[in-house]
This record gives sequence, structure tokens and C-alpha cells, in this order.
Amino acid sequence: MNGHDHTAHTGATPHRDDRVQFVVTADETSLAQVQSELALLPLCSKGRVFVEVPEPKDVFALKVPMRMTVTWLPRSVRAGRAGTGEACAPGQALRRAVRAWSAEMLCDGPGETQAILTGSYSGVSGVYEVLTSQADMPTGHIVTPAAFGLGSRSNAN
Repeated sequence: MNGHDHTAHTGATPHRDDRVQFVVTADETSLAQVQSELALLPLCSKGRVFVEVPEPKDVFALKVPMRMTVTWLPRSVRAGRAGTGEACAPGQALRRAVRAWSAEMLCDGPGETQAILTGSYSGVSGVYEVLTSQADMPTGHIVTPAAFGLGSRSNAN
């Protein structure tokens, strides 16, 4: 446990939540990998998981810590660039979702937020750019596949 005794807390008790927030991304190429990454997080982890897949039929019950929310992003039911009639390209839904999430959740800066990015290069690189360029997240707080060479901490795959 983290050394905090919460047994006497009530709804009126002030609570300082000092857990690190996570944002985790994946696509259909990294479903097993993201499940492994999530299994390594502490049970009390909080944050958001975004998973981009081709179709709604590709959605399944992903096991996550109970304070994390999963958002599935099926490309077939999403549009590409606004006003073009284009289909949603791989990585596009992830970039948009993380951009919107970071604008809301990181409005005071990234703090100690950690990112774990898995999947294809198009999704990982797009989200990496959003987090570093638009949300000012330090590269040392972002884990990406080593093969992509994005200058962040790398995971084995």
C-alpha cells in the first residue's frame, strides 16, 4: 500500500490524490502488448486507455486497473478529415482522442503524467507528437516501441 490510511475517510474528507496519471494507447496490431503493459501497472493506477481498431466487432473487455477508463475507437464509424468524406486513416482517431483528452486533462501542464504508446508507427508517432508538441509532456515520461526511435523511454517491442 502507499502508506495512506483511507479507512476513516468520508465524503467530506479532503483527499490528496498523488498517484501518477497514465494515458495508454494501442491499435489492432498491439492488443496483446497493451494488455501486458496494463497488467504491469499498479492496481491503483488511474488514467485513460485509447484503443483504435478497424471495426466495432473488434472491441472486447480489456482488463485495466479499476480507476482507468477504456475508450474504443473503431475507424469504420469515424470520419477522416472534416468535410472531405475520407475514411478515418490508421492512427487518426488516436491522435484526435489524445489531443482532446490532453486539452482537458493536462490543461495545467502534464505534471507527472506518464504515457505508454503501443501499436503501429502511424498511431504511436502521431500521439507522441501531440503529447510532446501540444501538451508539453517531457519525452522521458513517454514509453514507445524502441524500433520507432522517437527519443523516449522504450519498451521491448
